[in-house]
Amino acid sequence: MTAAFDHAPARLPAGAPARFRHLIAAEWIKLRSLRSTSWVLGAGALAVIGINVNSAASNADRLARQQLPAEPPPGVQARPELLFDPLHTAFVDPAWQLLMVIAATVGGITVFGEYTSGLIRTTFTAVPDRQAVIAAKVTVVSAVMLALGTLVSGASFGVTQVLLREYGGLSLGDPGALRAVIAAALLAPLCALVGMAVGAVVRHAAGSVVAVIALLLLVPALFQGERYRWVREIGNAMPLSAWERLVMNPERARGLGAYPLTITDAWIVYGAWATAATAIAVLVVRRRDV
Repeated sequence: MTAAFDHAPARLPAGAPARFRHLIAAEWIKLRSLRSTSWVLGAGALAVIGINVNSAASNADRLARQQLPAEPPPGVQARPELLFDPLHTAFVDPAWQLLMVIAATVGGITVFGEYTSGLIRTTFTAVPDRQAVIAAKVTVVSAVMLALGTLVSGASFGVTQVLLREYGGLSLGDPGALRAVIAAALLAPLCALVGMAVGAVVRHAAGSVVAVIALLLLVPALFQGERYRWVREIGNAMPLSAWERLVMNPERARGLGAYPLTITDAWIVYGAWATAATAIAVLVVRRRDV
């Protein structure tokens, strides 16, 4: 019995304030204990990679079967690799939009899940510092989603470019490739933070999911016109638009329209949304009743 107690984990003294590392550990346990989380993230990651790999395989098969003329007509490119964008095959829009929804939903669950279950009362009773609790949630969710995004982005780029190695496949040293991989990896934690902010405001499962999908995917589609500059600028300020610009092949970044989004602007959009989402989550949780 004595030996067993000697190896027992240390416990906080009664009434001792929780340190931030304890909050991190608690939030990690909460996230890990959600049975559906690992399945959703795992299946989502495989789906995103699979869609991109299928795109690359389809292009490779099409190019392998394609018979190019020995002397193409004037103005027609003879190189097969110029007939499509190899970088785009790693970042197909539907695949990464799916990842946005998954990341935002999981981020929202970490907030509204505690409110719907009533666990939030126990959390704030044990740790009255609500700001510290949200900071721990943000840290854990961001770290998990960054790992997921890095895995999916790296695997998608690596596998697709291997499949296209004979048809203009790229390496990380090619223009725009590393930027695209980094931007895609950061998309998951960014959307998770947005989901947390929406979850803190709405505090309802169905409402939060619908609201975050509308915010991340539907709003950008509504502000794509170029007739009015303010309409286009709103569209440019959305995470989806910033991601599309960052993963775009520099060779294809011509004719972007009257009010193009620059690379610098796209990174600013990333940072502004992450900062605003975190601030909203902290402010709402601090000021609203449980």
